[in-house]
Amino acid sequence: MQTAIIIVAAGRGTRAGGGRPKQWQALAGRPVLAHTVAAFRAVADLGPVALVIHPEDADLLQAAAIGDVIVAHGGATRNESVLAGLEALVPHAPDAVLIHDAARPLVDAAVIGRVCRALQDHDGAAPALEVTDALWRGAGGLVSGTQDRRGLWRAQTPQGFRYDAILAAHRAHRGDAADDVEVARAAGLSVAIVEGAERNLKITRAEDFARAEALMGGQMDIRTGNGFDVHACGPGDHVWLCGVKVPHDHGLVGHSDADVGMHAVTDAIYGALACGDIGQHFPPSDPQWKGAASEIFLRHACDLARDKGFAITHTDCTLICERPRIGPHAGAMRAALAGIMGLDPDRISVKATTSERLGFTGRGEGIAAIATATLVRS
Repeated sequence: MQTAIIIVAAGRGTRAGGGRPKQWQALAGRPVLAHTVAAFRAVADLGPVALVIHPEDADLLQAAAIGDVIVAHGGATRNESVLAGLEALVPHAPDAVLIHDAARPLVDAAVIGRVCRALQDHDGAAPALEVTDALWRGAGGLVSGTQDRRGLWRAQTPQGFRYDAILAAHRAHRGDAADDVEVARAAGLSVAIVEGAERNLKITRAEDFARAEALMGGQMDIRTGNGFDVHACGPGDHVWLCGVKVPHDHGLVGHSDADVGMHAVTDAIYGALACGDIGQHFPPSDPQWKGAASEIFLRHACDLARDKGFAITHTDCTLICERPRIGPHAGAMRAALAGIMGLDPDRISVKATTSERLGFTGRGEGIAAIATATLVRS
């Protein structure tokens, strides 16, 4: 069963304050929406992601560097926005769809999995938490009565449905609705309740950001990877090091542009992801990579990290050589790597050392590099 995702992110979220809609505000250093998308991308076997955004938020989406998504523009109501997302998925013809609020960035694989499994036997399924607190009715600031809580549930998302059924239900629905379950039930669809999670909170007010960050602190997936590379010296009048063309009395020999520093950084990212190395993704036996710019490899590694829900928080590269001198070019190298990786330069370190004239680097026969990268998924 191919299951697509719709993330509804067209609202204005004014109760959260902050000067911009809550889905675009920072949570642990990244937009809320980036965390939400990453949560679904971390689950295997899910299909395309459709983002429903406000037409004025295209620049915010580009700046968020979320990756490959289907973009639809929302309407005046949530129902209209969901329908726009459903219509955008028509060419992809999924079997099922999960509809999720952008402001629930802490949804986890367990909740998503329970919804997907329930769809095997029901028209729809949605997570919820049983109401355990006493319920009051109030008027004028005073308690005016009580409400029996038996059979009451606190609804969450993602709410999952068979795609054709919920598309038809939304096309036929008139007026507003509290959520997609209401639309589905109005169309006669059965919706199963599955266990939700307290962690799957919806950010609504300013104080919810602090609560979400506190919950994220205990659930972070922090990865560290190492990369090492060597290239021999050969004919030439320059070398490429960390994206900078450095004049030299030799070149470096390699199938690509032989940027030994960038190769080490790239392999460090692949290592943190447990996804092999450059040679597996870009085989040297493939002639299309002959002389290729190494930034192609690095961009691929960074995109792969983002697709798996990771943020690259830091990288450190050490170049090992007697010559050329690295110090005068280190700032430019950091800037070049920062531009490719989408990081601030202060999260990138480039430095150099010698081998005290020992070994192949000491004899000027080649240049080596070692790199470390740190990735975080929350």
